[in-house]
Amino acid sequence: MFDSFATARPERLDRPAYHEEFFRIFSSGIRYMNKLERGQHFKERGFASWEAFAAGEWDAAIELIEERRGGYAQQMRDAGRLGVFQRRLRVVEFPLTPYVQWELHVLRVRTQEGDAVRVLDARTVADIEKQHPVPEVVVLGDVVMFEVKYDADGNADGANRFTDPALIAETSAGFDALYAGAEEYEAFFAREVAPLPPPSTTP
Repeated sequence: MFDSFATARPERLDRPAYHEEFFRIFSSGIRYMNKLERGQHFKERGFASWEAFAAGEWDAAIELIEERRGGYAQQMRDAGRLGVFQRRLRVVEFPLTPYVQWELHVLRVRTQEGDAVRVLDARTVADIEKQHPVPEVVVLGDVVMFEVKYDADGNADGANRFTDPALIAETSAGFDALYAGAEEYEAFFAREVAPLPPPSTTP
C-alpha cells in the first residue's frame, strides 16, 4: 500500500502556490477530496485556539475553537454547492500527543458541521509503515494530489504536487482501504479523548 509514493517525483510548491492550486482544483468540478493526516506534532500559528493551547491555557483553547465553527460550516456548504464530498482520516498514536489531543477537539467541531472524519490507530498500519510512513496527503479527485510538507519546527511549508494518474489511483485505493477500517469519529472521541485531563504543555 502506497508503495509507489516514496519513489514518485513531485513538483515542489511553496505555501502560497499550494493554496492557490488547491482552491483552483477544488473549484474545478472534482467530485471528492480525501485527506490523510499522519503527523503527531504540528504548529498552527495564527489560530487563536492553538496559540492558547501552546501557552498552556487549555480551557481557553477549547473555548476558542468555537470561533472557527462558522468558517467550518461555510466550508461544508461551499463543498456541497460544488458537489465535492470530503473525507478526512486522522492516524493517531497512543498515548495521544498534546497536539493531537487538541486537534481532536478541533476535528470534533468539524465533524459536527458535517465533515466525514474517521480515526485510525497507528498500530493498525505498523506493517504498512515498515518501509515508510503512510503519506500526509490531500487527494483532489483523480486530478491532483498534494503531499503536505512541514519544516523542522512543525510549521506548514507548502506541498509536493503529483499529477500521475496511476499514482493518484494507487494512493486513493490505499486511502479507501484505511478509511474503511477506521473508527467513526464520535465513538472514538467519547472513549479516548473526552475523559482525558488537559495535556501537559510548556508555555
